Amino acid sequence: MVFDYDKDSKERVPYEYYLERYQKEDPLAISDRTQIPYDEKAGVFTLRLMGCTYQISWPDYQIKAVPENVICHYPLENAANARILVLRYFLEGTAAPASGKFLTYREMPWGEVYFRQFQGRCIFRLAYGFGGKLDQFQSIMERLGGVRIEYGDCGYEFEFMNNLRLRFILWAGDDEFPPSAQILFADNFSAAFHGEDMAVVGDVSIGVLKALSAQ
Repeated sequence: MVFDYDKDSKERVPYEYYLERYQKEDPLAISDRTQIPYDEKAGVFTLRLMGCTYQISWPDYQIKAVPENVICHYPLENAANARILVLRYFLEGTAAPASGKFLTYREMPWGEVYFRQFQGRCIFRLAYGFGGKLDQFQSIMERLGGVRIEYGDCGYEFEFMNNLRLRFILWAGDDEFPPSAQILFADNFSAAFHGEDMAVVGDVSIGVLKALSAQ
C-alpha cells in the first residue's frame, strides 16, 4: 500500500523506520516470538485483527484480507496507524498466555504516564460515539464475534489480535449524567505492546466500530 505522505507526514518517518527493520528480521524468529503463523513457502504471516483474517507478506509487508473472512477493510488495508502497530508487534512484541484477568489502562505498569491521552482518545470517544447507540453497539460487537459480558449497560469481550482480548463496557447515561465507558485489557497485553501503543489499540478498535456503524 502506498500512503499519501504529504497528507499523512506524521506517519511517514515511523512507518519507513519500522518497515526497514521488519525487512531485516528473520520471519521465523518473528513467528516464534509472537506465535503469529508464518508460511515459509508462501512467505506470509496469517494475522487476525478485529474479526478479520489477513495475510501479511515478508519482506515487502503487503497486506491482503482473506476474502471469505472480511468484515471491513479498515484496520490494516487503509489505516497507517494500524499498519505501524502491527509492525511494532512483529518487531518488539511477545506472545504470552493470559490468566483470565482484565486490567484497566491505569493498572498497566506504564498506565499513569499516558492515561490522560488514552482517556481522551479512547474512553471518551467510545462513550460519546456509542453510549447513546447501545443497540448499534451490540449489533456491531456480535458481528465482530464479541461475547456479551454482564458489566455496565452493555459490555462485550472480543479478540483484538491473535489471543489478545479487550473488553468494551458502556453506560448509556441519562438526563443527569453523560454516557461513560471503560476499556479493559487482558493481562497479556503488557507483553505485546508498550504504553504508547495501547492508545493506538483503542484508536484502531473504535475506528473499526465507527467504520462498521457507517455500513
